[in-house]
Amino acid sequence: MMKAAIGHSAVRMPVHRSFERELAQLEALSGQAPDADGIERVRRALASENNYLVAKAAGLAARHNLAGLLPEVLAAFDRFFIDAVKSDPQCWAKNALVKALVKLECRDATVYLRGLRHTQEEPVWGGHSDTAGALRGTCTHALVDCDSLNETALLNILLEPLLDQDKTVRMEAARAIGQVGGVSATLLLKLRVLLRKEAPEVLGACFSALLGMEHNDRLGAISLVADFLDDGEEAAAEAAFALAETHEPAALAPLIDRRRQGADAWFGSVLDQAIVLSRLPEGMDFLLGVIEKDVRQAPSALDAISRVHSSPEVRARVAQSVARSKSERVLLAFRQHFPEPLPERGLEVKQG
Repeated sequence: MMKAAIGHSAVRMPVHRSFERELAQLEALSGQAPDADGIERVRRALASENNYLVAKAAGLAARHNLAGLLPEVLAAFDRFFIDAVKSDPQCWAKNALVKALVKLECRDATVYLRGLRHTQEEPVWGGHSDTAGALRGTCTHALVDCDSLNETALLNILLEPLLDQDKTVRMEAARAIGQVGGVSATLLLKLRVLLRKEAPEVLGACFSALLGMEHNDRLGAISLVADFLDDGEEAAAEAAFALAETHEPAALAPLIDRRRQGADAWFGSVLDQAIVLSRLPEGMDFLLGVIEKDVRQAPSALDAISRVHSSPEVRARVAQSVARSKSERVLLAFRQHFPEPLPERGLEVKQG
């Protein structure tokens, strides 16, 4: 019995040491472009059965743009779909390999379609969980650059991830459709938004995609997204930040209008942050006016400005508005959100 135990140990130890040696050799290649021997080492690692080693090798192929290894990357990607739960738990290899394929400019749509349609249910406590969401998301974007697909064919394919069970995949689908652009893509995103039965994060991706597209009905897209500001919930916050990202006066106007209507503390702070993130002078002027004239809302405006702007010029403008407010409460909020020492002569509020 003892001999059997020793023999078993003797078999396992070299395998373990071999893995550690191969991993160390790959990690040594991270900081510099590999020479011929290094490239050969990456090539051998791509043929490994160990999904972690293959993931490391794929990362190196992508980082150093080792285009000569594209056939090996393709072969490895294909291999890890076989008995995927056992051969590639958590999709470590496939996730790294598909990123390498994108970096190495593989434009074969059939490769990415396989990843797009792959689910991988792995056992977890109490059931199973699909671990292939990130893979499907990456393949969704990769398909946009495949020249063999015309716009109609591509949008038909992108309907699949837009209805995926994983909301992160649906978000990537919305962004990909925005990249496609055109009338059909616009209508597809509008339909998804108008249905409203969607996770706030996915709606946010649809908002940003719509507002980021080049189309004739720019004001119509802004109006559609601005309609969600009335909800006052998470979807409204997504709409506010999507409008702010445009940095356009036409998108700032509904944010200011909604802020003037009043909101609870949470959504009021969201609107203030969106207004300042627009980085438009009209937005800053509005928030400075709030600081001067609305003691109750001034702390929220100060918080929003302090999160984005820290230049002495902005601080000086804020200090002037605080002084004009003649409010001890506003002054205390200013000191809280702008804690760095500043000349405060003239900021003291006289007690009457």
